[in-house]
Amino acid sequence: MQIKQLIYVVLFSICSQWAWASLPIQFWQTSTGTRVYFVENHDLPILDISVEFAAGSGMDTPDKSGRANLVRHMLSLGAGGLTEDQITTALVDVGAQIHGHFDRDRAGISLRTLSSERERKQALDILARIIQHPEFSPTVLAREKARIVAGIKESSTKPDYIADQELTKMLYGDHPYGLNEIGEIDTVGSLQRQDLLDFYKSNYVTNQAIIAIIGDVSRAEAEAIVKSMTKELSSSSSQATIPAVHAPAAGIKRIPHPATQSHIQLAYPGLRRIDPDYFPLLVGNHILGGGGFVSRLMEEVRQQRGLAYSVSSYFSPFKEQGPFLIGLQTKKEQSEDAFALTMKVLKDFVKDGPTAEELIAAKKNIIGGFPLRIDSNSKILSYLSMIGFYNLPLTYLDDYLIAVEAVTVEQVRVAFQRRIQPDSMVAVIVGALE
Repeated sequence: MQIKQLIYVVLFSICSQWAWASLPIQFWQTSTGTRVYFVENHDLPILDISVEFAAGSGMDTPDKSGRANLVRHMLSLGAGGLTEDQITTALVDVGAQIHGHFDRDRAGISLRTLSSERERKQALDILARIIQHPEFSPTVLAREKARIVAGIKESSTKPDYIADQELTKMLYGDHPYGLNEIGEIDTVGSLQRQDLLDFYKSNYVTNQAIIAIIGDVSRAEAEAIVKSMTKELSSSSSQATIPAVHAPAAGIKRIPHPATQSHIQLAYPGLRRIDPDYFPLLVGNHILGGGGFVSRLMEEVRQQRGLAYSVSSYFSPFKEQGPFLIGLQTKKEQSEDAFALTMKVLKDFVKDGPTAEELIAAKKNIIGGFPLRIDSNSKILSYLSMIGFYNLPLTYLDDYLIAVEAVTVEQVRVAFQRRIQPDSMVAVIVGALE
């Protein structure tokens, strides 16, 4: 036992030192309010950059649901005098790639390019056009609206999509987090170019921009890049806000469906990204349902009873309380038994917390897997953006392992009792027996 503990401590120390040595994060804020997070790394001739805004689906309204997603999606479909085909060709010419990010809180674009002068200059010029001069072509808008509407119609027949949408409505009600991120058929169909322009002008502004940069450039070059990305953006005197989340009205909805399996989902408002209970809930959930085959839910529901092929739980933290979710699929005739057992496992965990052995194993798994979470520039870029958007400490990644190691059995038990109320959860069974 002493040898195992020694190995554990050594692994923890190595991981902590590796993370600290690899991520000397530089931070500054421009005169227009843009926050910048920069890691200088000359190991590879590559530059990664992301530009994000507080422009996720939480900024939508019920009558224009889907607008935020459509704005973000169309940024790269024509910008700064270039068509979408010209943008694609210019990026391919220098081997650059762009990707979009969108969730309830954030929207933005990331770029990966070679750091050599010609390639970098051309790729950054394209990104600057996309961020600052999207065109929202009426022709492209009509095409993309039709594509999204067709996708919603197709998805609306699938049991997992039905479960997701019903559960979200039950969990959040009329809160912005309750809106479908891609919108509804009627709201997307009614959106006009001016709607997109209005949203863009209000939310893609300098004081709500977070820029993350990692790669083969100097601090001076990074500052010049930031200026080129924001110099033609407008500013705003206001800050994006999301209303507080309130506990839902408990209930379970059973929806018939011809699928051979029942899709079961349970939810409760979970935690905010800056929640003081973040690490006890993170470690606790690894034990409950986030740790794969070593989790309690998997052991009880699948291994011992054979009531589901897979079952898991997870927290999705956002600016306000993101969902705590449990999901599984099972045969229709087993759906009620599977649901009852899942609730029992959850209630027992909330009541008693984990065992000391479970806690030790969970910490080892989380700490042991941590280096894989920051083993590439693109992964680090994601963390830089998250740290910036949620105003987390620059030492967040350094502190992560220390915070995990410090979690106690009592902290997990108290955090779950304080934050999760099993009897007040909402649940959906799609494919219930008629």
